[in-house]
Order: sequence, then structure tokens, then C-alpha cells
Amino acid sequence: MSLRKINTVLAAAFILFILWFGTEFILSPETTAPGFGLPSWPPGDGGGFLVVKGVRDVVMALVLGVLLVTGHRRALGWVLLVEALAAYGDMANVLAHHGSVATALGVHCLTATLMVVNGLLIMRETRNVAAAPATTAPQPA
Repeated sequence: MSLRKINTVLAAAFILFILWFGTEFILSPETTAPGFGLPSWPPGDGGGFLVVKGVRDVVMALVLGVLLVTGHRRALGWVLLVEALAAYGDMANVLAHHGSVATALGVHCLTATLMVVNGLLIMRETRNVAAAPATTAPQPA
């Protein structure tokens, strides 16, 4: 299997995973929240913040999906690298609030690291295209 196909499958898997997880936070935050790794449900009307997290994830997945479908592979690589920061941020949030270390590392850190690897592989795949010198069309004499 070519590097391009592997990268495409990995990117598609991230898109589907992030879309699914974000949708779960929007539709049923009270049942999805424990899997995030934080130790307790937010007090008062804090559940709205979980929906915000779900909307963030859905939008992130849609951005990746648009780049994948439209063939903007180099931009896809960059966006995967940048969006990995959100997963690293989620990991830091869980750890800072004395949440599950296993979830912080096994879900958030692993996801972020795999996104970085996928982004770097796509950047490697597209480096020759990006480095190719621009040629101009011959001008009539």
C-alpha cells in the first residue's frame, strides 16, 4: 500500500473518530463526559461546556474532511499538526484537574501523537510537490 493511501486512510479515520466523538458530546454529554477523563461532572449548568467541546470537535472534523475531499493534501498535513494541539490541550486539562492519567495518556496523548505522525507523513508525501519550482508558460515571440 502506498504512503498516500495509508495517509488517506489514517486521515479519514481521524475525521470519523473526531466527528463521532464530537457528535456524542452534543447529543448526550452526560453519558460521554466520563470517557473524557475528568473526575466529576461540572457543577450547576456546566453541561453546556461539554456541548461546546462537541461542537469544536465536529468543526475540526469537518475542516479535515473538506481538505481531504478537495485534495488539499499539504494543507491537510498542516491542519492535522495544528489540530493535534487541541488533543494535547485536552490531555493537559485532564491531568491539571486530577483526572484519569490513563485516559489522558491513552486517549488524548495517543490521539494527538498519531495526528502529528499522520500530519508529518502527509507533509513528507507532499514535500516534492511543494518544492517543485514554478514554471512559466513560454511566451510567443
